[in-house]
Amino acid sequence: MAGDATRQGDAAGRGRAPGKRNLLQNAPVPPRLAPCFFRYDEKGLKMTSLGVRRSRRSGIRRVVPLAAVATAAALLLSACGSGGDSGGTSKSLTFWISTVPGQDAGWKKMVAQYKKETGVKVNLVNIPYDGYDAKLRNAAQANSLPDVAAVPKLDPIWANKLIDLGSIANKKSNKINKNFIAKDSSGKVLSIPSDITASGLFINETLFKKAGVSVPASPQKTWTWTEFVKAADKVREKTGAKYSLTFDQSPSRLRAMVYELGGKYVHADSSGKFSVDAATKKAVKRFVEMNDDKTMPKSVWTSGADPSAMFQSGDVVAYWSGVWQVPAFAESIKKFDWASVPTPAEPVQASDVNSGGMTVGFNNNGDAAAAATKFLSWLYEPAHYQALCEASGFLPVESGLTPKYPFKSEAAQAAFKLYNESIPLYDPISGYFNTAQTNWVLKGKSLTEDPTKTELGKAINGQQSADKALDNIVAGYNQQVGG
Repeated sequence: MAGDATRQGDAAGRGRAPGKRNLLQNAPVPPRLAPCFFRYDEKGLKMTSLGVRRSRRSGIRRVVPLAAVATAAALLLSACGSGGDSGGTSKSLTFWISTVPGQDAGWKKMVAQYKKETGVKVNLVNIPYDGYDAKLRNAAQANSLPDVAAVPKLDPIWANKLIDLGSIANKKSNKINKNFIAKDSSGKVLSIPSDITASGLFINETLFKKAGVSVPASPQKTWTWTEFVKAADKVREKTGAKYSLTFDQSPSRLRAMVYELGGKYVHADSSGKFSVDAATKKAVKRFVEMNDDKTMPKSVWTSGADPSAMFQSGDVVAYWSGVWQVPAFAESIKKFDWASVPTPAEPVQASDVNSGGMTVGFNNNGDAAAAATKFLSWLYEPAHYQALCEASGFLPVESGLTPKYPFKSEAAQAAFKLYNESIPLYDPISGYFNTAQTNWVLKGKSLTEDPTKTELGKAINGQQSADKALDNIVAGYNQQVGG
């Protein structure tokens, strides 16, 4: 799923990569079908197809007045219906998702298999991303929520209607990574990720081989940031590449680097007040200095140049991005060999890991709630969950699985294998921001605009110091989600 405004920034590629969206207000904004939705029968066949393809501009989401949201939601509901088959029974459930065609393959497969095994029909409804939040809010107010849903974020309007998924999340045989589940203050498990996303490092393998520079063979024996940058600079100098590294203009990717360098980035104390520690200040200063138009191009963080395009041109040694790039690179990179490699640790093995989507159940009535819990319990049994991940190209939240993905590219297969091996090694701080966003929403708050990109862009441009940029970022967090 995790995240910023674009998967180039934090989420570019969700429209082209298997997987789903990152969580909460920084979720990716992929192309969607609008204005109505798809409904699938238990065989996974499309029953209704309305609307036309629409793309949405990347960039920070703008805040829309509540009146406009309510109006848009009302129009959406009147145009498409209110999902009248929600609030199911012990034999028939409604399951809302929001994903692009092709990325729903796993969901279709699993609801068909569940009907075959149990006789319970799960009506899968694919709703366009534009309007999904509003449709959920209106459904909550009309007492017509679905029984199960895969949502991009939690919402205080319907959070109190959620089923406790603790029996699934805490089942030992499921081996669900508890760093990424969403809980309220009482310990109730509100959601379990459908999948997770993680930051990661790509290299131009052709250039590394040409320069005779080796890379770590496994995440258990990875390199430090110092060793990696030294190696990338050596490759650049020996091969005549333009840059050693491109780095997504993304708070998520920056957090991952800071965590690996021992910092906590912008972190709240028990009172909710944000600050940065000494290790974070040191790491951010180092990052700013790396943007010297040799190791890294200034243009990405100062003027929004596309780091993925730079890497794919073949003139860049390495690229700091994430797992969602893998399926796209498998198809688009033809002029050189690429590879995912272990991320640096200096001294911490970490990443910024987020929910690709949040699976929830709603307590509409006793029979339906019990049936929804049974369905989700079945879904997260390791064999079933692995099948879901394989069909949709998900990075699993459960450890111990060995998904067999349908990629023909050996590099893509190796990349997913590496991510699955790496995630169990990550320090718990890797899930901090994912959890924090959930807590903000439950308090009725959201980080509407993360100031990281703007403030660090100014620092890279020489308009302010790295420390001043961090001061401004901390102030922005405290203003929006502090306390």
